[in-house]
Amino acid sequence: MQKSPISKINLDGRDFYVKRDDLIDPFLAGNKYRKLYTLLKTPKEKYNKIISYGGTQSNAMLAIAAMCKEKKWKFTYYTKPLSTLQKEHKEGNFFHAITLGMQHVEIKEEYYKEYISSLRVTMDEKSYLIDQGGADKSAKEGLEVLATEIREANLKLKSLATPSGTGTTALYLALALPEYKIYTTPCVGNVAYLKEQMNALHVIPDNLIILETTKKYHFAKLYPEFLEIYKKTLRSGVEFDLLYAPNLWKVLLEQTNEEILYIHSGGVTGNASMLKRYKKKFESQKIVKTK
Repeated sequence: MQKSPISKINLDGRDFYVKRDDLIDPFLAGNKYRKLYTLLKTPKEKYNKIISYGGTQSNAMLAIAAMCKEKKWKFTYYTKPLSTLQKEHKEGNFFHAITLGMQHVEIKEEYYKEYISSLRVTMDEKSYLIDQGGADKSAKEGLEVLATEIREANLKLKSLATPSGTGTTALYLALALPEYKIYTTPCVGNVAYLKEQMNALHVIPDNLIILETTKKYHFAKLYPEFLEIYKKTLRSGVEFDLLYAPNLWKVLLEQTNEEILYIHSGGVTGNASMLKRYKKKFESQKIVKTK
């Protein structure tokens, strides 16, 4: 397991530390690297196929594709139907995952939920199913390793932050680091949905604090304020993803005041396609290019 370095940045006159899990690997990085830790250690002979499902901008999808290429496992990924434009994109997470060997299967929307529910029933012993976003109890081990790295860094702070899709990373970090305050915010769905996803894995500990934005944001939609936060963090010297990070940075800057270690969840490979969407929607705005 690779250790990631820690950077220091300044935003709005405040110092933040950043655990640079984005630097671990171009594709298999961030919190997905931590979540897949147990599978990465698994002998390749144990499985021959990995199955997962979700959206085509998913960082988990790309990380699983990279892992399967390394392990020489077949990877099948299920989604709802895609547009022709999405399929033809030559950049972004979906394109890279296909390039790495992912087999993509589209399921009609009216059958999608039922079909996904049936996947475990039809699997054989050489297959392994990873739920959407990497929400799996096997993620616990990798996040305990991350917790050990954080303790060893001895930064003299007691607050961490990580964005949440399913909340798996925030939950297991809070359980592994009871002496720390763990901030997160729901980036997919609302607080009730996030708590439901977390409670399916474990009772939510008291040191896990869910911050809410004052405005309702829809996942993967484009917001000028998110683009501005992206530009601001980029100027600080670190690039963050455009799907999850802006939401969390917004609430951290508005609702906290202490020193915080931000756990970089990776996902910057999807920024190129996201920036194109922003440019198309906000032609009059100056778009900061990714590095």
